[in-house]
Amino acid sequence: MTGFDLGIFDQAIRSYAHFELPRSPIKNVHHEFPPNFSLLGDHFSPVLALLAPLYWVWDDPRMLIIAQAALFAAGVPVVRRIARHCFADAALPVKRRAADGAGAVYALGWPLLNASYTGFHEVAFAVPITLLMIERSMACRYGAAALWAALLCTVKEDMGLVAGAFGLLLAVRAHRSGHRTGRAVGVAVMVGGPLASAAVITWFLPAMGSPAGYYWSYGRLGADPSSALLHILTDPWVVGQVAFTPVIKLGMLAWVMGTLALLPLGSPTVLLALPLLAERVLSDNPNHWPVINHYDAFLWPILFTAALETLARLHRRRVMRPPARNIRLPGRWAIAGVTLSSAAALFLGLGILVYPDSWQPPLDKQALAQAAERIPDGGTVEADNVIAPRLTARTDVVIVDATPRGADWVLMREKKRAFPFAAVAEQRDRISLLLAHGYQDVWHRDGVVLLHRVRSVPVPGMSRPGPGSTPVREQVPTDVGRNLFQR
Repeated sequence: MTGFDLGIFDQAIRSYAHFELPRSPIKNVHHEFPPNFSLLGDHFSPVLALLAPLYWVWDDPRMLIIAQAALFAAGVPVVRRIARHCFADAALPVKRRAADGAGAVYALGWPLLNASYTGFHEVAFAVPITLLMIERSMACRYGAAALWAALLCTVKEDMGLVAGAFGLLLAVRAHRSGHRTGRAVGVAVMVGGPLASAAVITWFLPAMGSPAGYYWSYGRLGADPSSALLHILTDPWVVGQVAFTPVIKLGMLAWVMGTLALLPLGSPTVLLALPLLAERVLSDNPNHWPVINHYDAFLWPILFTAALETLARLHRRRVMRPPARNIRLPGRWAIAGVTLSSAAALFLGLGILVYPDSWQPPLDKQALAQAAERIPDGGTVEADNVIAPRLTARTDVVIVDATPRGADWVLMREKKRAFPFAAVAEQRDRISLLLAHGYQDVWHRDGVVLLHRVRSVPVPGMSRPGPGSTPVREQVPTDVGRNLFQR
């Protein structure tokens, strides 16, 4: 749990709880955004305001971890209902086993484990909302499905594309079933979702101060959306070239689909995942390619539902066959899906829960926690990314980075590389610079140093973003994006 991103969301929700626009000094200072920049200009996630009342009960970043766990858990009964819809024509024992198994596999899904491991993100809302949107459509409650699709558009600016794909699928399925209302609702969602994303990206985000092109990560396609579209129209083969190089992108797709035994590919519902997958495989940002971040949790409710639909169709075919040709293919596919998904969950983190040593933080993180307790309330702090969330509720904290900020206290490590530094040597140089310009070493242990500013001596390179500051993008380390499982 780190400043990026738990600390950022903690500061944002605390702002909401005080009836203010969501702001985060951690985000703003590190990326050189102006002091009053709102996170609504960074990503369109107004749904996060729903968490503000929780901070009236307990003003602590751990409340977000609890809330995310509760939101993920809320998907379990929805998944059970989805399984019952899929196996509606099956015998009662089969339907019961499908619901029980689906709830268990969903809850232990490796994408949810990864999202929980990396802290808190808006995906906490995306997972249950996506499930409810799909389940209500299966129940032919088209108005409710449209409302959930509209709420999904408030999770993040690109979720309107998922809503649009859902609307298309809903319209086609309703048309085949002869449901005129469902067809009309589907068409409305199909059009409204992408329009909502377009309006947010082209109007709302810039109105909230979003820098032009700040998050454009598709330079291999073009310098901006219009040039990328022109490039694709004139040279459509470029899409395949970008999508499948480097080869880790193919590995990501194989892992995402393979851990469900390729079952999602047997259902049209998998089309809802195409916008999210396209964003990742066409991106130049190596952070989007591994399978250890929270991005796969956006896909989990879609792919899992598609897998259930495929299994249900296989089961119906088996039942309809003559007894002599009745094979156990559905059961084998189900076992394969459960086995692969469970193995992936164990490999990516669930297994560490059985090792007692994994419940104890390493010595350097213990030292960071001890040092943080020595910092008085109300102080200004530059803190190691790992410990920043512990200080957000009672100090003015930003993460320590390559630029000195002139804080009263600086808490950092000198023996282990910490984000966003590229090497341990940079951290040691930073400590030496501060000690030579007004700071004093007041506590150190296990490679952790706590510095206190005792003299107002100008520090070379010291800077704090002002009203006219120009935002800068994060420099991705060269080792990111080369390994599917590198944290």
